[in-house]
Amino acid sequence: MGEVVELKSSQVMPLATSPSDTNTEAEAMQTITIIDGDPSKDITSSTKLQGYQHNPQEAWLPITESRNGNTYFATFHLICSGLGWQALSLPIAFASLGWTWGIICLSLAFAWQLYTIFILVQLHESIPGIRYSRYMQLAIASFGRKLGKFLAKFPLMYTSGGTCILLIINGGEILDLLFKTICENEAKCHAKSLSGTEWFLVFTCMAILIAPLPNLNSMAKVSLIGATTAIGYCTLILVLSITKGRPTGISYDQSNAMKSNMKKFSDTLNALAIIALALRGHNVILEIQGTLPSDQNRTSYKPMCRAVTISYTVIAMSQFPLAIVGFWAYGNKASTFSFIELDEICSISFVPFNGGLLSAYSQIHGANTSKLMMASIYLLVFVNHLCTFQVYAMPVFDNMEMRYITKKKKPCSKWVRTCLRILFGGLTFLAAVALPFFGSLTLLMGGIALPLTFAYPCFMWIAMKKPRPNRVVWSIKLVLGCFGIVFSVLIVIAAAWTLSDEGLKADFFKP
Repeated sequence: MGEVVELKSSQVMPLATSPSDTNTEAEAMQTITIIDGDPSKDITSSTKLQGYQHNPQEAWLPITESRNGNTYFATFHLICSGLGWQALSLPIAFASLGWTWGIICLSLAFAWQLYTIFILVQLHESIPGIRYSRYMQLAIASFGRKLGKFLAKFPLMYTSGGTCILLIINGGEILDLLFKTICENEAKCHAKSLSGTEWFLVFTCMAILIAPLPNLNSMAKVSLIGATTAIGYCTLILVLSITKGRPTGISYDQSNAMKSNMKKFSDTLNALAIIALALRGHNVILEIQGTLPSDQNRTSYKPMCRAVTISYTVIAMSQFPLAIVGFWAYGNKASTFSFIELDEICSISFVPFNGGLLSAYSQIHGANTSKLMMASIYLLVFVNHLCTFQVYAMPVFDNMEMRYITKKKKPCSKWVRTCLRILFGGLTFLAAVALPFFGSLTLLMGGIALPLTFAYPCFMWIAMKKPRPNRVVWSIKLVLGCFGIVFSVLIVIAAAWTLSDEGLKADFFKP
């Protein structure tokens, strides 16, 4: 969804990986021409600038408008985008996989996605003087314009716009639960509760109030709040689940005796998909790194590596205990509770399947937990949703403004920027109202987007670095990339089969 710095294919030489490509690196850089949207204003790098000439439009767009970020800002963004409500569904995966395979699969998936993150960080400035500050930009540079757009466009649209739609749906339902928790058993208070559409509108309006922040660096405090609240509610649920103890009748058996082979296979793949989808945030890695300063003496690589190391250590310290303790505390019950219960009918699932750790806790221990504590948990989740919305919406804002400045040949004024963000908020609100069952499609749509995380970075590295075939690093990346594609296809097939087998309650315009 991000703005693409277009490179004239006739003027861009392959990477100078050998003396046969170009005589010197400086000569190779002189062949690169960056278009700023006006064909009459081509900007060619020169030896005088040592290859570090940037596109002037970068200073007009929200992702790269400010490049004075630091490791702390990047860490806040990474935690806010990488740790979210999907982590609460990890015990569901363990219910299908069991203890041993659950821990093994979560560990392997976490290591895999961390490896591909470092690949993206490395590719951000793989050519001296050129920064790929958007995923789409790197995809086009790696695969070519047509293939890059074909492979990355829909997954990026889903991981940005689709995530914002889910955040509105879940955020609206969280507000409803928060309201009902505060009201408790007061009939008059419950009578004043808003409808689902109205709660969606409240969440959207609050998100749009924050949205006018001009760029990612100006959102650092918002991301800090988002990161803090995510860690906060994960920790609260974890501690409360331990202190309340396990309820009676907890079972850790996989209970596959009565299931068909196809059902067992589908459940296993869906469990792996839940783990994979909890490892999110690859679509904004390059955008976050694009906010860091860089010059010919010091690139953004080391600060970003420090930010990734810190943030994903925190994320691991949240996700692994959630998965292990959650399964210990609730066993298979974690997958049998629905999060949203309106008039005792599950209308919208909070997590990919109809359940999760928060739903299990609220329905098992909610009556024995103080109203203040439950309200605090819901409030933390709600604030986290608001903050996460800003991070995932930023690539969309960037793309909308890129289209405007490409046509108008001038930066967006403050009121134009505000109007564009209100427009996006309105469109996502309408989508949430029209498709309140969108969460039920998470595994299917998420499976299509999985190559962004597990496959494309490996292929991008091969395309950009052009290493000699059959070397160990080349082989590892090729195998991981191919396996990522196969994994994505299997997840999509399993999700589609599950939807056809269990049915989809598609209540359009009935949130």
